[in-house]
Amino acid sequence: MTSLLQDIRYALRQMQKNPGFTVVAVLTLALGIGGNTAVFSLVDGILLLPLPYHQPEQLTSVTGTYPKGAFVAMREQMRTMDVAAYSEGHEFNLTGSGDPVRLTGTLVSAELLSILGPRPALGRTFFPGEDNAGQDNFVVLSHALWQERFGSDSSIVGHSLELEGESRQVLGVMPADFHFPSVKTQLWIPLRNDSRNPVAYWAGDFMPVLGRLRPGATLQQARAEVRLFQSHVGALFPWRMPASWNADISVVRLQNGMVADVRTRLLMLLGAVAVVLLIACANVANLTLSRAASCEKEISIRSALGAVPRRIARQLLTESVLLASLGGLLGLGLAAAGLSLLKVALPPDTPRLADVQMDWRVLLFTGGLAILTGFIFGTAPALQTSRTAVAQSLNSIGRGASVSVSQHLRSALAIAEVGFAVLLVTAAALLIRSFWTLSHMNPGFRPEHVVTARITPNESFCTDPARCLSFYRNVLEQVQAAPGVSGAALVNSLPLAGRVSKRSLDIENFVIPPAQTSPLFWLDVVTPEYFHVMDIPLLSGRWFTNSDASGNPPVAVVAAATARRFWGDESPVGKHIRFVGEKDWRTIVGVVADVRAYDLQHSEPEFMQGTLYVPQSPKGTLEGGRLPAEMTIVVRTSSDEAQAGATLRRIVTGLNQEAPVSEIRTMRAVMSEAVSTPASTTSLFVTFAGLALMLGMVGIYGVLAFLVLKRTREIGIRIAMGAQRRDVLWLVMKEGAKYSLVGIVLGLAAAVGLTRLLSSELYGVSPLDPMTYAGVAMVMAMVTLLASYIPTRRAMRVDPLIALRGE
Repeated sequence: MTSLLQDIRYALRQMQKNPGFTVVAVLTLALGIGGNTAVFSLVDGILLLPLPYHQPEQLTSVTGTYPKGAFVAMREQMRTMDVAAYSEGHEFNLTGSGDPVRLTGTLVSAELLSILGPRPALGRTFFPGEDNAGQDNFVVLSHALWQERFGSDSSIVGHSLELEGESRQVLGVMPADFHFPSVKTQLWIPLRNDSRNPVAYWAGDFMPVLGRLRPGATLQQARAEVRLFQSHVGALFPWRMPASWNADISVVRLQNGMVADVRTRLLMLLGAVAVVLLIACANVANLTLSRAASCEKEISIRSALGAVPRRIARQLLTESVLLASLGGLLGLGLAAAGLSLLKVALPPDTPRLADVQMDWRVLLFTGGLAILTGFIFGTAPALQTSRTAVAQSLNSIGRGASVSVSQHLRSALAIAEVGFAVLLVTAAALLIRSFWTLSHMNPGFRPEHVVTARITPNESFCTDPARCLSFYRNVLEQVQAAPGVSGAALVNSLPLAGRVSKRSLDIENFVIPPAQTSPLFWLDVVTPEYFHVMDIPLLSGRWFTNSDASGNPPVAVVAAATARRFWGDESPVGKHIRFVGEKDWRTIVGVVADVRAYDLQHSEPEFMQGTLYVPQSPKGTLEGGRLPAEMTIVVRTSSDEAQAGATLRRIVTGLNQEAPVSEIRTMRAVMSEAVSTPASTTSLFVTFAGLALMLGMVGIYGVLAFLVLKRTREIGIRIAMGAQRRDVLWLVMKEGAKYSLVGIVLGLAAAVGLTRLLSSELYGVSPLDPMTYAGVAMVMAMVTLLASYIPTRRAMRVDPLIALRGE
């Protein structure tokens, strides 16, 4: 302990004597350690931190989805675990309690909240059976909604709220830290299990299922039981289910199921920032080697006076760990700021993002990382310096030999820095190209000067078709008469807005393949002007007209890809389709260009087979012949978003005070949100690649600067013997070019193997894209040559008289 304290005091004196070296080393390490701490905070909070529920290790997630009828059967038959289902993303109008407001809720089976295990802050949760039709008029509030809307009124329990025109009794309020399935959920409402409505019971939302293992049951037993259930559940449906439905069903830990979509992305970010730390370590190791080379006589004298190599190495490692610890302390401050930026950069629907914070686990990680970093970058200098032979180091000949070994180490570290930087820059370049391709994808419509807004009257409002259609017709007429408006229309599911409307279809003369069901289509209910306002091209046939709004005869328009899939080269105009369960056939009157409605890569989800447009009409188009109550208005206008939004609110409120207007935004903003996930991943990789590039430049500069310093006498002799400036230029530049070339080759080789992990994040570009690799090689070559410029100029300016006099 005494010698350790001596080493610490000595290290502090050395750092004080070399403030420039200390500042550069600590800042470099702080960047690496801070970045790793920030990203680890994300990984810890999202992937590693146990779920904030009772005995979270017993919670499971079924990888398939089930409608209400199948779930009820599963609930009755399962013996290894208690199961619950939920359907998120539902919205409800809260009226009769101040201004109407649109709330986001989750439909849950009666057991879900009790399976998760949190105790409500007020009241109770649902009892078994309170999700059956006629027994489900209840609601549980989130803590945030209770505070914001009801002023933390503890007497709210037992009172009734008007949600979608239906009175529901408040059973309880959940604790402040309970967010399931996401922070967007403001209330929980029981599923309405009603077997008398077979369409809703067997063909409604296909819901995820979670469970809690019963005492003594194992995950393997639960998997076997779920697979057995899946083997016979298809026989319970009123129609044939496809063989591929839930074919790969399994049971996993709930935590793994919740974060499956972001796991790969977070681990890639952690790997990228770890590479930045390795480059920082190589950089500081290079600096330490350079400083140690200038202290060789001191080390030799200490060896001559009896210091053993192990003792010298320990003293040098102590200084390295102390530097890394200071870098870790500064890195914590950088990590706190970086974590805030990361949470803003990531999409808000990232699972468990609200749970991410810098806690004791993160502090422990940072401390361990700082110590490990100190050993990583301190080992090479310590070994090199401690091996300096006493006899060799006290004479100039021996010193030259040791410098040669030290130079080889520094060269290897510089090459490693360039290689790591090339790897990160290649990954960033691939993501940039992918993001550019995605963001410049033709969405199938023209988003310029289009403002959108959701209009959400109660669902019961449209049970009277005449009232519903009259309301929306009046909205359109008044909006179209507003200044600056050149067109307005309605659609039930706005492209790229994240909402899906679907219906199964019968297609005339189409034979359903064996073991499959009627094709499922993306359904857009629109008013006649929709295609004109969105500027969706007509490819054949005709648009909808005002006469089609009567619904007699019923008509439809299909997308181009749908037409090719079901009718091939034959025109679908004049062909017939109908919704499953209905008698009347619809005539296809037109074909329009494909619209990227689901995301910028797909027109519809993989489980759908086409896209269909139908006019808003009294006959209704949703299950059970219902009219969609919620519609989105799209307005082509020269007004700005704020002015257009104020106009829309005024018009809608004047016609129906209980119809909230929300999500007022431009189509450009909608498209930007659609690429928010790839944009955040790309921006983070670009940031890390920029850090790697900067540190790589510093590494090359440091090696060449030390080379020029150590070879000043040689360069002076060369110039005195007649060497030209260009000869000196070539002498230094070829060293930089050598490091650059070897590092680039090694980095590109590593990129070939590792960038395949990016495949799921790339669109329109291969992980082995030759243009990207060639571009990265050229950029890195120019950057490394730029880093060589200052040492080269210094070498060219060496005065031989001064160089020889100094020697």
